[in-house]
Amino acid sequence: MLGEFREFAVKGNVVDMAVGIVIGGAFGTIVKSLVDDIIMPPVGMLLGGVDFSNIMTVLKGDGPYASPQAAQEAGAVTINWGLFVNSLISFLIVAWALFLVIKAINRLKAQFEEKKEEEAPAAPPEEVALLTEIRDLLAKK
Repeated sequence: MLGEFREFAVKGNVVDMAVGIVIGGAFGTIVKSLVDDIIMPPVGMLLGGVDFSNIMTVLKGDGPYASPQAAQEAGAVTINWGLFVNSLISFLIVAWALFLVIKAINRLKAQFEEKKEEEAPAAPPEEVALLTEIRDLLAKK
């Protein structure tokens, strides 16, 4: 059982998947910072100085809170619309980046397969194949 696990763990696909997960986590952090620190501040400024990370609806609690964290500390129940918008934009950026990567990989695969088809020898015409078969049969007799 240990041998099987070792064989599974060192296969190329598992290692590639682990590297992808680590890079994906780092990419997610970068995208979150891009959305929170670069994209949303100008959007909030254009909308009248709104800080999206603090937009929320208080369902249960006493009054206006400065942030969702302050509301949570006070025991209030909130719907954090702004944080959801930030997460949605982050998701769309990650999805777009993955779409572009997969599109590029598919294009490269198609080019590679076209080259393989070009390099493969063309099948002889049907008449030549038939004549070759007849020749081989006559040679056996």
